[in-house]
Amino acid sequence: MKIAVIHGDVAEDAGRDEKDVLVQVDAVSEGLAVLGHEPVAVPVSLNLEEAARTLTALNPALAFNLAESLSGKGSLIHIVPALLDALKIPYTGSGTEAIILTSNKVLAKKWLDAAGLPTPPWFTAGEIREELRVSGPWLVKSAWEHASIGLDEDSVIPEADRERLLAEMEARRDMLGGGCLAEAFIDGREFNLSLLAGGGDPDSGPEGLAGPPLVWGNGPEVLPPAEIRFDAYPPEKVRVVGYRSKWEEGSFEFNHTPRSFEFPETEAPLLARLKELAIRCWMLFDLKGYARVDFRVDKEGRPWILEVNTNPCLSPDAGFRAATLQAGLTFSDVLKRIIGKS
Repeated sequence: MKIAVIHGDVAEDAGRDEKDVLVQVDAVSEGLAVLGHEPVAVPVSLNLEEAARTLTALNPALAFNLAESLSGKGSLIHIVPALLDALKIPYTGSGTEAIILTSNKVLAKKWLDAAGLPTPPWFTAGEIREELRVSGPWLVKSAWEHASIGLDEDSVIPEADRERLLAEMEARRDMLGGGCLAEAFIDGREFNLSLLAGGGDPDSGPEGLAGPPLVWGNGPEVLPPAEIRFDAYPPEKVRVVGYRSKWEEGSFEFNHTPRSFEFPETEAPLLARLKELAIRCWMLFDLKGYARVDFRVDKEGRPWILEVNTNPCLSPDAGFRAATLQAGLTFSDVLKRIIGKS
């Protein structure tokens, strides 16, 4: 069938993080062609009328949604699925509402908090102004942008008063895409749990989250957990998976934050708890297709949900692809399951 592979427009001078979507487009298009489909890449800009005309003329049976931003703005990630909804074109991955709820990190944390799921305490600038006492350390991060945009070890502010924290947030606002929050920094380990639809048995799993260890009911399969390790980090160096860790090849951070799927048997209870929380996130936000949940685990072994990522990166070197390979899945297997749940 004809499948529109949709992505946000990418400027020629864009950074590697933005251009990575083009790598995804190539990988997905090639994978769809192997499965016998007819993929057509469709870049979408802020000219939505033009995008609507292009898609209407193309008349695809399905859209494979790879849009992570529009014109470089992550806060507009929901526009493409909303357009597809309006055009009544089915698409892969999570729906518009789920993308809105999870891409706005403050809103996502409010939902997690209301559901009783552990997420680090946070403040917006307005809330900090109203607080009488603000202790640290705090991580100043973007309220919208993903891929560790604007995140580095200098983003961690130690014990700070309101004035210093507000000044840091204001100074970083533009770098972070125009909006930011201060999140309690969890000094500990970092984990990524990827989820893929189509792995469940409709008859399995009684009440709650019982069932096979990696699959719950007719919901998603939780792929093998991954830990991002901070190898050979000096004691004084802040352990944060920032922009350099993901995008600057040759940097200390890039070379010393390997992904590991190996854990001793003694950590089985922790991994089970992480899997349970990942599934609860899937259910809470009504996710579809595929997703990734990022965690920190503190010194006491307590997990904290950092972010819920709909439609995570599908580039060959991405964490989601690594998890699928660890689970014994080919890329064709993955694409079939994503398409099958569209």
